[in-house]
Amino acid sequence: MIFEENQVDAFLANFHLHKEKIRNFPGCHHLELWQDENEKNIFMTYSHWDNEESLNQYRDSELFKSVWSYTKKLFKEKPMAFSAKKIEELP
Repeated sequence: MIFEENQVDAFLANFHLHKEKIRNFPGCHHLELWQDENEKNIFMTYSHWDNEESLNQYRDSELFKSVWSYTKKLFKEKPMAFSAKKIEELP
């Protein structure tokens, strides 16, 4: 997610306000917020869900709708979202 530079604080405040509710939504087992090391207005969330159905239930929830309706006003560029699966992990 790439935010307008002057909207980063607003995004962070909103994320911190809702992060526990998102993390405790049924089916969510892990939630992280990452920030680009050099471009301080670029963020991504990383989460683990039971399955696609659980993620879609979150996406259809009032919680997501309220968080997203606020967040999308802050973007500088269109956000990108995708689901991924682990192929390999090296210890």
